[in-house]
Amino acid sequence: MNAPGIPLPLARGQAKAAHSRFVQRVRRRYADMLGRLPDGLPDFATITALIAALEAEGMPVMRALRIARQLVLERLAVLDIEQHADQAEVTAAMTHLAEATLERAHAQALADIDPRWGVPRNAAGEKVEFWIVGMGKLGARELNVSSDIDLIYVYEEEVTTDGEKPVSAQEYFGQMARRMYALIGDVTDDGFVFRVDLALRPNGNSGPPVVSLAMLEEYFLVQGREWERFAWLKSRVVAPRAAVTSGRALALRSLVTPFVYRRYLDYGVFEGLRTLHHKIREEAQRRAAGRPERANDVKLSRGGIREIEFIVQLLLVVRGGQFPEIRTRSTLKALDRLRATGLMKAETAEKLHEAYVFLRRIEHRIQFLDDQQTHLLPTNDDDLRWIAASLGLSCGKNACELLDRLGETREFVSTEFDTLLHDGRAPPPRNSGCRNGSCSAPQAQLESETWLDRLPPELGERVRRFSENPRVQNLREESRLRIAKLVQRAVDEIRSGNCSVDAATRFVDWIEPLLRRESYLALLVERPNVQRRLLRLLGLARWPVRYLMLHPGVIDELADERTMIERFDPAALTAELESRHEAWKRSGEADEGALLDTLRRAHHAEIFRTLVRDVEGRITVEAVADELSALADTILQRSLDWAWGHLKKRHRDVPRLAVIAYGKLGGKELGYGSDLDVVFLYDDAGEADPYQAQEVYAAFVRKLITWLTLRTAAGELFDIDTALRPNGNSGLLVTSIESFERYQRGRGSNTAWTWEHQAITRARFCAGDAELGERFEATRRAVIEAERDAEALRQEISAMRQKVRDAHPQRDTRIDPKHCAGGLMDIEFAVQYLVLAHGRTHPGLQDNLGNIALLKRAEEARLLDAGIGAAAADAYRELRRAQHRARLDEQPTLFSEETLAPERAAGRALWRAVFGPGA
Repeated sequence: MNAPGIPLPLARGQAKAAHSRFVQRVRRRYADMLGRLPDGLPDFATITALIAALEAEGMPVMRALRIARQLVLERLAVLDIEQHADQAEVTAAMTHLAEATLERAHAQALADIDPRWGVPRNAAGEKVEFWIVGMGKLGARELNVSSDIDLIYVYEEEVTTDGEKPVSAQEYFGQMARRMYALIGDVTDDGFVFRVDLALRPNGNSGPPVVSLAMLEEYFLVQGREWERFAWLKSRVVAPRAAVTSGRALALRSLVTPFVYRRYLDYGVFEGLRTLHHKIREEAQRRAAGRPERANDVKLSRGGIREIEFIVQLLLVVRGGQFPEIRTRSTLKALDRLRATGLMKAETAEKLHEAYVFLRRIEHRIQFLDDQQTHLLPTNDDDLRWIAASLGLSCGKNACELLDRLGETREFVSTEFDTLLHDGRAPPPRNSGCRNGSCSAPQAQLESETWLDRLPPELGERVRRFSENPRVQNLREESRLRIAKLVQRAVDEIRSGNCSVDAATRFVDWIEPLLRRESYLALLVERPNVQRRLLRLLGLARWPVRYLMLHPGVIDELADERTMIERFDPAALTAELESRHEAWKRSGEADEGALLDTLRRAHHAEIFRTLVRDVEGRITVEAVADELSALADTILQRSLDWAWGHLKKRHRDVPRLAVIAYGKLGGKELGYGSDLDVVFLYDDAGEADPYQAQEVYAAFVRKLITWLTLRTAAGELFDIDTALRPNGNSGLLVTSIESFERYQRGRGSNTAWTWEHQAITRARFCAGDAELGERFEATRRAVIEAERDAEALRQEISAMRQKVRDAHPQRDTRIDPKHCAGGLMDIEFAVQYLVLAHGRTHPGLQDNLGNIALLKRAEEARLLDAGIGAAAADAYRELRRAQHRARLDEQPTLFSEETLAPERAAGRALWRAVFGPGA
């Protein structure tokens, strides 16, 4: 019942805090103290000052802590209910209350027990610290108004105290924990500060109340369970603050981070969370049995707060190991980061954000009523109307907007939760037997001859051989059942017409090398749509199988079909990698190993996306080459920037170094697995010691090449070829821009050969210092503009082409589209001649636009007869396409003479037009 004289607030948005029985009690008992708390939102400083002021007046610390708590909650009720304070402000204030009271209790506990046992000190004489680790909503800074606090007590190391009666650190800090509980959790005439729950500590309630860092580390390695990773995700040291500001508490982070976040896509946690969630739902249903009012638990019931938190925590734990930029303890911040990184659809993230705030606001109002740790909607009509009115809603006998909106919200949340955790289905009942009438079909088991006999013959034989593999037979039964389930899905796809037998057989081929990497199999089990898209991909070409064997983690890219359709965006990848780099630095993990793996995973993922678009026919061969070349440029730039930061001998903040792309990369015709032909140029102008600069850049280029070529656990990036640098393999690995200009322009005794000028026609700046890139481009154009004897040039290039042709003779009736007469190399050499012979008088040929565009420009400039250039350009495109398709399907790039006859004829016509009828 309301207090006498307090009107029942029914108008929307006009609810008063005074309806709360808790607020009424505080105002009656502490009326003379309500003004002690400064106006506005309480924070750590104001709460700490309030406690100190109360103590200064002679109030015992336990009473000061409790009265501070009552005054803060009364203030928050007014701000929340009447002034509609932001939800995040209220939870932040509650977090500050916990931090301030724990800080004071920590200091008091030390003062109480140190005189008796002395101080625990390590071998260096330093005081061993005792840390209060906040878990759950306290750790996330999202504490609700009548919440308990989940704590774990950790101390640095096992020592003894220095008092007259020394005791072990375990005993000393155990006494500290007991004193902390009395200061914070004991109920007195003034109530309590917080209910304290230590159940999340190692081994739960059966474990010691305090643990050392060494004990915690061993527990994580040996006994840590999957669900505990979700709990530790939100952990942080909340007191004493000095441990955080001094950096000593970082020792705890170095243990927790690898326990929570694995350096792979960790889909194996799904089953652990599914089991935990099933227990929570069963408990909620048990409590609600025969008590329908318990069905409206805004935290634990279906579609409640806990399910939103599970959605977020699951995605963070699965992906946070590789994507540190999404790591955060806060549920709302995590939703924003998941949306920003594309790991959750924007609409879904926004709706879950709204749902979480709405449910938490209801939770607060429930708890404001009586200061009880409950999440059940009240059955009292007056209370329901008050909650509704405080949220700008109505609730009457015949209609209740509050309940309607709550129902809609919970339905949305539960649907999203089931989509994530149960592939869009409602969670099946335990031990429910068969579903969908499938009892008559034999269970999918690798050892079941009955099941194997029902498979398509070719696939059945492949699976039978697979199941006889000793490595398969030694797997856990759970793993074998998981594989059988995946095979059965493939069979279902065959029968529905969505998959070929060849694709399913290739799928088994792909699984076999991955038997010990169960996280990938878990991903497919949890994501049937990913397996469906994978089967479709495997049915289109053979090379994707090989790529997926080398880089199985990229199958995660199939989870979002949007990424398969959208074209590669260099700026977006750059921003993503920089965000990841900053996140690694924030977490203290930005070592070279992490950065090398980050570059490799990003590169492999983007290649796979291009590969999918390619084999599905969404993009042309030219578009594939453009994407792969732009990707290589982006990775080179990021590697250069990051590697420089890890060079101990660096002499400036930003290197004056440019990477020049030659060959396929220079012409933007890169293919899958192509080498990168590059030259490194530096500028030592203005350097105090040019010789030192040369040494620094030489060391840096060696380091950069290592970054680009080293094979790590995440794979490799590129093979690098620097043979096109001045003087080839006998020249310096890195060349000053002045030396390069002299070499290419023929000044001095050491000058470039004609074949080097051929190569520079398709070279370009691709990474590093842009000013150096402009100087290189000026040099490249100067080389092209140089006066030449056209006939001598024709003879030199023709002789070089013959030398290459002799090195690749046609061995049978089949032809190679690259080396055959009229093939790709004939067309490329002809274009290079046209550029070097006529670039001076036709500047349009100086642009590095690729062979197809340059052929068209040559024809437009009437350097070729009408139709010759266009036909050769079309032929070049078709020859590349034929070569590309053969490689995708792992077929020899050799064709019958009739297959590409028109294209070869066009190439020969170009050759004759350029080098003469007898060429």
